[in-house]
Amino acid sequence: MINPQTLKGFRDFLPEDAMKRQYVIDIIRKTFELYGFEPLETPAIEYLEVFTGNIGEDEKLFYKFEDSGGRKVALRFDQTVPTCRLIAQYPDKIVLPFKRYQIQTVWRSEKPQKGRYREFLQCDADIFGVDDRAADAETVALTIDIYKKLGFKKPVALINDRDLYKDVPYKAIVAIDKLTKIGEEGVVSELISKGYSQEEALKLLNCVKNNQPNENLKKIFAFLDSYGMKENYRFVPTLARSFSYSNGTIWEIVVEEYKEGSLAGCERFDSLVSRFSNRSVPGVGFAIGFDRTVLAMEELGLLPKIKTKTKILITVFNPDLLSFSQKLARKLRESGINTDLYPDPTDKLDKQLKYADKKGIPYAAIIGPDEAKNGTVTLKNLLTKEQKTVKKDELINL
Repeated sequence: MINPQTLKGFRDFLPEDAMKRQYVIDIIRKTFELYGFEPLETPAIEYLEVFTGNIGEDEKLFYKFEDSGGRKVALRFDQTVPTCRLIAQYPDKIVLPFKRYQIQTVWRSEKPQKGRYREFLQCDADIFGVDDRAADAETVALTIDIYKKLGFKKPVALINDRDLYKDVPYKAIVAIDKLTKIGEEGVVSELISKGYSQEEALKLLNCVKNNQPNENLKKIFAFLDSYGMKENYRFVPTLARSFSYSNGTIWEIVVEEYKEGSLAGCERFDSLVSRFSNRSVPGVGFAIGFDRTVLAMEELGLLPKIKTKTKILITVFNPDLLSFSQKLARKLRESGINTDLYPDPTDKLDKQLKYADKKGIPYAAIIGPDEAKNGTVTLKNLLTKEQKTVKKDELINL
């Protein structure tokens, strides 16, 4: 007998958890579309070379293997790189500026921890084909707006510009990017491990800490101010973002009530499409840390209590009356009411009502011989335990 278990870092989602996740996805998707972004999907597996050289030190986290045809492939590590591949592959089908969103699973072979898994959902939105920083500011505003609509009181975008790191080697940027996790002493220690002296490391860190906003950042801040988001962003000169393709604007979303780290990572990436094409197509956008966002919402009580989306159970009094229950179920579904028709007509009515109660379905409809004869329904409220006899047409007002 096979032991029923999941791999470390992978999860099952039972219906109640899946519905909570769907609730969050629906809000994110609606906000993406509210801002004029269109959906996109890419394959779960790409040629390994699509990701190689584009990610930086995190390449060690690739889920890579040879397929049955001997091709070197990798599971989708992120969604930005495949989108850049797609833009290069379909130049005649992509209209620039291209505003796309993507909600799909990615895989990273990292150490599982709170809010971080090896298989997880990412929700991305990017604008391609615009060099002006208004595009950056629009995506920052979108990120902030998403977290507002999810119910967070004060989401804050921590913003910086990788151009302020133009004289800082990439290996040092990777170390500075860990500042909030390991502190200044940890960053200095890591810089020393990368070949810097203690004096050089301290000087480099202090130099970064004293950076001031450049003109591009000032434009973004003015844009956000015009959107009424003055209280929802902050300049953070030590913010780095360690993806090797990051350039220009970088930002992360944090909320004061949740202390476990950022909820979204975001950047400009102007050179990435050109790695797949002779065309230069600037890009800017973000990826929402979906699992960490859901975890934050759970801890802060922002998720509604959802046990089921079914509004009513249509019971089957006995097999001879099944067709009456079917007709009622069809009528309610045509009226847009989520309706569950009990699937086993041989089960006793008491068992059917207990099923509805355990599932959290608020109403049950009973059609016995008298109801079938009179064209009525006995409607039972499973929360209050009250029941009444009503005409079938009245049920569409549930």
